[in-house]
Amino acid sequence: IATPARVPSTHGFQPRSLAARARSAFLKSWVRNAPVMDAHTVQSTLQNASTCIPSFSTRLSQPSQKTVSRFVPVSRRGVGSQCKQGTHVLPVGTLSRSVAAAAGHAEFAALDEIAGAIAPTAAEEPVVKQYPRVNQAHDLNQILEERDACGVGFIANLRNERNHTIVEKALLALGCMEHRGACSADGVSGDGAGIMTAVPWGLYKQELPHLDLHEKTTGVGMLFLPNDDKLAAQAKQIVEDVVKAEGRCTVVGWRDVPVDHSVVGKMAKATEPRIVNVFIEAKEGTEGDELERELFIVRKLIEKEKAATMGADANDFYVASLSDKTIVYKGMLMSSALGEYYKDLQNEAFTTPFAIYHRRYSTNTNPKWPLAQPMRFLGHNGEINTLQGNLNWVASREHRLTHPVWKNRESDFLPLTSAAGSDSANLDAFAEFLVKSGMPAEQSLMVLVPEAYRNHPDLVKKYNEVVDFYEFYEGLQEGWDGPALLVFSDGDKIGARLDRNGLRPARFWRTNDDVIYVASEVGVLGDVLDSAKNIVAKGRLGPGQMVMADLVTGEFNENTAIAKNIATQAPYKEWMKRSTRLEDLGASKAFLQECMLSPQDALKLQAANGLGLEDTQMIVEGMAMQGAEPTYCMGDDVPLPVLSSRPHPLADYFKQRFAQVTNPPIDPLREGLVMSLEMRLGKRGNLLTAGPDSYAQILLKSPVLLEEELKAITGAGLANTTFSLHYQSGSPDALKHALQKLCTDVEEAVKNGCEIVIISDRVEGSEMKIDSPPIPTLLAVGALHHHLIRTGLRTETSIVADTAQCVSTHQLCTLIGYGVHAVCPYLAFETARQWRSAPRTEALIKSGKVPDVTIVDAQKNYKKALEKGVLKILSKMGISLLSCYHGAQIFEIYGLGKEVVDAAFFGSVSRVGGLTMADVQREAESFWVKGFPEKEYKKLEDYGFIQSRPKGEFHVNNQQMSKLLHKAVGLGGKDVENGKEAYQAYEQHFRDSPPAVLRDCLELKSDLDPISIDEVESAGDIMTRFCTGGMSLGAISRETHETIAIAMNRIGGKSNSGEGGEDPIRWINLQDIDENGVSESLPHLKGLVTGDTATSRIKQVASGRFGVTPEFLVNADQLEIKIAQGAKPGEGGQLPGKKVSPYIANLRRSKPGVPLISPPPHHDIYSIEDLAQLIFDLHQVAPQSQVSVKLVAQAGIGTVASGVAKANADVIQVSGHDGGTGASPVSSIKHCGGPIEMGLADVHQTLTANQLRENVVLRVDGGMRSGRDVLVAAALGGDEFGFGTVAMIATGCIMARVCHTNNCPVGVASQREELRARFPGTPGDLVNYFHFVAEEVRAGLAALGLRSLDELVGRADLLKQRDMKLAKTSALDLSFVTTYAGATGKSSDRRNQSVHSNGPMWDDEILAKSEVTEAIANSGTFKHEGYITNVQRSAFGRLGGAVARQWGDRGFAGSLDFVVKGSGGQSFGCFLVNGMNVKLIGEANDYVGKGMAGGDITIVPPPDQNIDATKSSLVGNTCLYGATGGRLFVNGRGGERFAVRNSMADTVVEGVGDHCCEYMTGGTVVCLGTAGRNVAAGMTGGLGYFYDEEGDFTDKVNAEIVRIQRVCTSAGEAQLKNLISDHVERTGSQRGQAILDDWANEVNKFWQLVPPSEAGTPEASKDAESRATAKAEKVAQAA
Repeated sequence: IATPARVPSTHGFQPRSLAARARSAFLKSWVRNAPVMDAHTVQSTLQNASTCIPSFSTRLSQPSQKTVSRFVPVSRRGVGSQCKQGTHVLPVGTLSRSVAAAAGHAEFAALDEIAGAIAPTAAEEPVVKQYPRVNQAHDLNQILEERDACGVGFIANLRNERNHTIVEKALLALGCMEHRGACSADGVSGDGAGIMTAVPWGLYKQELPHLDLHEKTTGVGMLFLPNDDKLAAQAKQIVEDVVKAEGRCTVVGWRDVPVDHSVVGKMAKATEPRIVNVFIEAKEGTEGDELERELFIVRKLIEKEKAATMGADANDFYVASLSDKTIVYKGMLMSSALGEYYKDLQNEAFTTPFAIYHRRYSTNTNPKWPLAQPMRFLGHNGEINTLQGNLNWVASREHRLTHPVWKNRESDFLPLTSAAGSDSANLDAFAEFLVKSGMPAEQSLMVLVPEAYRNHPDLVKKYNEVVDFYEFYEGLQEGWDGPALLVFSDGDKIGARLDRNGLRPARFWRTNDDVIYVASEVGVLGDVLDSAKNIVAKGRLGPGQMVMADLVTGEFNENTAIAKNIATQAPYKEWMKRSTRLEDLGASKAFLQECMLSPQDALKLQAANGLGLEDTQMIVEGMAMQGAEPTYCMGDDVPLPVLSSRPHPLADYFKQRFAQVTNPPIDPLREGLVMSLEMRLGKRGNLLTAGPDSYAQILLKSPVLLEEELKAITGAGLANTTFSLHYQSGSPDALKHALQKLCTDVEEAVKNGCEIVIISDRVEGSEMKIDSPPIPTLLAVGALHHHLIRTGLRTETSIVADTAQCVSTHQLCTLIGYGVHAVCPYLAFETARQWRSAPRTEALIKSGKVPDVTIVDAQKNYKKALEKGVLKILSKMGISLLSCYHGAQIFEIYGLGKEVVDAAFFGSVSRVGGLTMADVQREAESFWVKGFPEKEYKKLEDYGFIQSRPKGEFHVNNQQMSKLLHKAVGLGGKDVENGKEAYQAYEQHFRDSPPAVLRDCLELKSDLDPISIDEVESAGDIMTRFCTGGMSLGAISRETHETIAIAMNRIGGKSNSGEGGEDPIRWINLQDIDENGVSESLPHLKGLVTGDTATSRIKQVASGRFGVTPEFLVNADQLEIKIAQGAKPGEGGQLPGKKVSPYIANLRRSKPGVPLISPPPHHDIYSIEDLAQLIFDLHQVAPQSQVSVKLVAQAGIGTVASGVAKANADVIQVSGHDGGTGASPVSSIKHCGGPIEMGLADVHQTLTANQLRENVVLRVDGGMRSGRDVLVAAALGGDEFGFGTVAMIATGCIMARVCHTNNCPVGVASQREELRARFPGTPGDLVNYFHFVAEEVRAGLAALGLRSLDELVGRADLLKQRDMKLAKTSALDLSFVTTYAGATGKSSDRRNQSVHSNGPMWDDEILAKSEVTEAIANSGTFKHEGYITNVQRSAFGRLGGAVARQWGDRGFAGSLDFVVKGSGGQSFGCFLVNGMNVKLIGEANDYVGKGMAGGDITIVPPPDQNIDATKSSLVGNTCLYGATGGRLFVNGRGGERFAVRNSMADTVVEGVGDHCCEYMTGGTVVCLGTAGRNVAAGMTGGLGYFYDEEGDFTDKVNAEIVRIQRVCTSAGEAQLKNLISDHVERTGSQRGQAILDDWANEVNKFWQLVPPSEAGTPEASKDAESRATAKAEKVAQAA
């Protein structure tokens, strides 16, 4: 509770006393939103309240047990966070409405006692209305509270005929997508379900004849009112008063919407509103669009008035819809309950020509009825990744969005958006506003969610006109970027739009009665067979595509027609002529040819601007040489900048955010064609009145400007002014005042017409001045950006930074993220020139040690590397367009205080406090003085932030530490006489080290007396909680990997396979150990004992799916889904080609020597409901195995973890930003992810608040090194503890930090045989280490008076912030992590709970048949025919697992044959093995054949369907993902990413979408129809055959790796013909038969895609075929 030190008088009212305000706020907080807490927490909270608010009565500090038992904790975000100066923050709890209601306390009588105790002692003053603020950036904290994904669809009658059948079908479809939604912790309260229809006038007129409703002039509202008589009456009165004051309409009646309360779950019931209709009639003549606008204004005025007069109670008053065309029925319900809850939907009189339906999956379980969908204009399945930037840009321009249709009423409905709403709610609000302003519905979606119109062969060929449209609107409106399927309707039109990446499924079909269906899945009506003869068209939405039905004209159009129609409505090409492209200014190739500074002056300027030796040599020079960001390894083990004693550039305090679970990262390497770095300079016009005079801008292809380009821009005709960033130092407030003056000066210039603001830290004159440092550029950019937003001027100008303080990709992105449009990094370019001109570089070039590049090439390479790095950072957040990333502030801050954040980075998350403006000034000036050395520089200072240096920054994993640990564990199996003393020296080493991580600033304190260590649980029990990190075999050597696994199995812990599969020999129990501890089974290991096993109990399923087979999966105790990796969250793994030995390649089903790059995790885990599907898949194939999900700490991870828990995960692993890695870009290691302490606390607190904590085990890893780390992590909520880098150190790693080079000197992280032979470790070494750690934990528990870790887990109240002096700040605030979440169950109970189940499934019915089990046991045969629906997901996965458990992937010699009819659910045919043959007659959804290792899948349409197979979508997206064998035949089209990461499967399909064969490493793909773009991106193995009837296929191929050629060998022709023949035999394909009938001619229409690894095969090379033929002949002769 914020308690102001003094409350000023306002508006003539006397302020309430401080005590009265505190009491009121305390009570309001206690009455809202939370689950159950223990008496201990309530007691301490009330006592704290009594202490902090003196006027609370003494009764409050001693509440009765009756009172205590009814309260719960809630506050996790913001507890202990900073408030304005002079305030205090008190952690508080809340009363659980659901618990109170269940106990019979509907009116919250439990508050009576407290209310009496703290009754106001003074009269309260009248409430002052507080209307929503405009022109203010939005708070990321609010945005992160709610994340969601969903299933959506619509049904529409093109004849505009109303009937009740559409309602029934929509409800049926909704019910069949229940699995795409989720429920709250009670298992009944749905996350949300809803339906939008036309207003059912027949129903209302029938029921309310006395109202004499006039359809043309009357609007109907669906209102959620507070469930309280007084508040409900107040809400109704607000409506009446607003309508009356408006004067253009009248409330003619109210109606209680009939509902069935019994179907509402307990948690949803706690916030269930009273639901009413209101009927508002406008004056005669106000109808159509004018009436819609009037109702829109009325609704907006109601929203403003309720916020102003009802305070917090306004949240319970919501207008779901208010329109004369559409109405929304929705709630926190399960799909099946919607129709039961709303009795109107069961009424035959409820008729409509269309319906939009939506099932929500929210990561937040606190029920919020208003966030159920559809919204008022659209239903959204997806996530807007750029939301904060979108909201900030709306806030900056909303007062300038005017249109004549509003008749100067625009100010009545501002602000347009709110951070309190979800991304869907905000997109809906802005899109609705555009439509109400007269923009066609389809155009609004094209403007807000543009398709990727660059590099698009089909677009250029079919509707090139749209390029000008998109280019023009980019100058007015940034995109709302992120994965999205949007269904929308304004009542006259209804349609669907897919995002530019196609990362959401969307299928559509049309029947002969002119009804259109769109759905996230096929089969939702369960009539695929019965309706087949009625279907006249069937397709899918591809990336960026739209379909739309016009209910007025009866037209149905697909994307090409829609885009053409909109793009030709205005002469956009002509309108663009007022703008100029930078390249037309003639400076784009003007790289400077010589250095601008002397070497000494360059060194001084570099030092003064914070550059060290690593920045120049490793970063700039590395990029100048290679054209790519440098790669490093081992993770980030230096202190956080706020804890460091060394100065840091301001950007180092910022951590990049990244996508995980709720939204996917995208792939800049393989799918970069959808990405763009284009930016604009100049002011923006009015989006609502687009025309020839809207703007004149300069178009940039990149935000990185050369020096000459910046000069050209200043003379290009747009008004511009340059502002120097240098200020006069000398006072503690000098920087603060300089920043204020800069903002004032820029504001004045913009008001006077300045369209480009250039801020520069170049030195004026010839010399630098020691008393004239520059404002840090990032600080200046952020302050200007927010100042211009607040003054309403932001869209009137652009900001360009001419700076010496930007050399890295991270620094560039922080500048762009906080508002800069373009950057000229002049010192970085100068550094590249200095490097190339240096005599040392010349010598290295001559010796061949570095590539020979010119001074121009060096700058080109550097610029190229910067741009590639920016794309990488964008992609980690799932953002495609830099213009969308611009100003989005997608960072979180660790170490800057409220003063700095509010001044320049408002709305960013900063949860630990930190530096003041004066502290920032001191740090900046400490760099600047380095530019004035007493002696000339010979080289820059080496700060050692990346590489460990003797005089550099402290690294936690240092050589002294590794030596101490090696001595303690007796490395190499030595006897350890003094191991305990050596380990104590290891402990002391950390006690003597400077603080590096947040837990170093914490201490554990208990008021219990210490106990004897003999009373504490055993070390053996503690060690069962230990795990090792997911280190892949390939990144580390076989010796290291197996040694760690054996050690973990000995102690009862768990090792992790990492990505890359596992050798089956490791699953056996070793019985062949000789006296030397060596086994013939694993002869490369030493120190073994009988009974050892090298299996990794945790087997990882990562995005590359390397080595993931059914046999691998069923041999796991736990399956880990790697969403993110601490050292590089948002990116896939990478294994250099030199580490891909034949052994590694065999395990990964790839080719030796070929680099292996895993895609970012977006193929089947690109949303929360798809992650839920993968969890479901894994529980199906391996029901005995737990499923864990690995996340990385960042703000909002608690909300994400709630969604993961609801997705039925058994374990959630939280990793820190400092995790290790074998290879990663430097910027990813240093600048992405958050501290583990923050992430773990967030997850534990949120799961506890959402009543989900007992559902999952929490595992924590990230820099764990000691028993103290375990104790702190346990107090923060950890149940299990992961150790990564330190486990390698314990087995011999000496921290050489060359993992990425394959040159590890002790064989820990190398695949070179001669180095692996040096591996020193034994399993016993690691066992010794963990025993020492466990004993340290025992000692710590004894000192705290605790007998087990169970008593410590979650006890954050035992953590206190240490009273320690940091070098930079005294304002570090760790109250976020020390907040007690409340009591939970025993940690050991969670760890011992049974594996979560999918419940009885379709496969179980098959496996229950004795003939099936006998066939599996004896390699017999079994045949079965049946029916299937889309809700029967992962069909045959459990059956495949059962066979693999007994026979492996390929050992089954029998046959299991199935013919099923209907609609296959997601993951149909996943994880099949040899001998399984499945035929589906019908259709299927996403992920067909996922992970299959053998067998055949055949999919054909229903026999009555009469649609060309090459034009009919039959299967969904991402088929054959990670397949390692088997065959798939599809007599129809596939979706996007067909055969992604296919390793060995063969397939024939009649057409595919974008990105086919992506990341493929083996197998064969034959496509008999058209393909989308970007075919074969990242394809390093296997062959592709593509039929090219239209002659444009080669334009669609990503030829970076593959060679495109005709089928040139008889072996290749035979392979192709045999597969097509098999396809025809199994599917009856007409296209396939036609090709075979004219084979001699048709074979010449095929293109063959050949990656380098296949170039020497007989199928692709005539020479290879000749050699193979000759060899065969020789063998035959010899025989």
